Amino acid sequence: MGARQLRPANVWRTKNDLLKTNLLSTDKGAVRPPWYDVLRSTPPSETLVRTVRPRHVVDSTSNKQYYKPQEIVYPEDALRKLFYKDHPWELARPRMIVELDGKDYQKTDWSKGLRQPGIPLSGESVVQRMLYRIDVEGMTQEKAYDVTRREFYRLRQEEEIARRVTLEEARHVGAYFGLDRRDIAMKLENNEFENWKVWAAKQAELRASSKDDMLEDNGMEDADDRGAPELEADAAVDTPAQVPQGA
Repeated sequence: MGARQLRPANVWRTKNDLLKTNLLSTDKGAVRPPWYDVLRSTPPSETLVRTVRPRHVVDSTSNKQYYKPQEIVYPEDALRKLFYKDHPWELARPRMIVELDGKDYQKTDWSKGLRQPGIPLSGESVVQRMLYRIDVEGMTQEKAYDVTRREFYRLRQEEEIARRVTLEEARHVGAYFGLDRRDIAMKLENNEFENWKVWAAKQAELRASSKDDMLEDNGMEDADDRGAPELEADAAVDTPAQVPQGA
């Protein structure tokens, strides 16, 4: 391990000595090989053991980063984040995210506006409309966002007005809203239960009063039964005994 290898280091020295002589000269003179200057500036090591340079940064032994998939980023993500940051209540609206045939993209033409056949107005419509204006019409993101947002507000206002008119018309003919079938059934059941409690209270009062009447009648009859023998005894004492004739 401690031996020194001098033969590689003598290659340049030997070649240099040969170039000084006329043994390797040609018509053009002595020609240096391509590796001459490189070997002169960087001579080979004389030791058989190559030293390892110290590392200033310790590498992590975990291979977690090697198997981590790359992050997939779409241009719609930034537009979607911007819109829902300013309109968080749009996330509370119910949405149908299931496609029936998977070809909804073939039915949409975002150059005609936010309303598309078979697709309700939502934040995703705003995102796709903004993306069309940025990619096709060449608008900046800020301008496309402002124009599309005004269009979205106008359509939302039309939907709200139409909903209010429909609600007033339905209430005018006797309809009521705000409760589903389960709530309506529970409300009707509670009303019937309250009515039954009133009826049960009245029935309990009637039974209690009839029971009191029966007890009073029974008490009067018992008093009459106890008073009849006493009256007969008093009558026997007051009436003198009759002596039979011929006694």
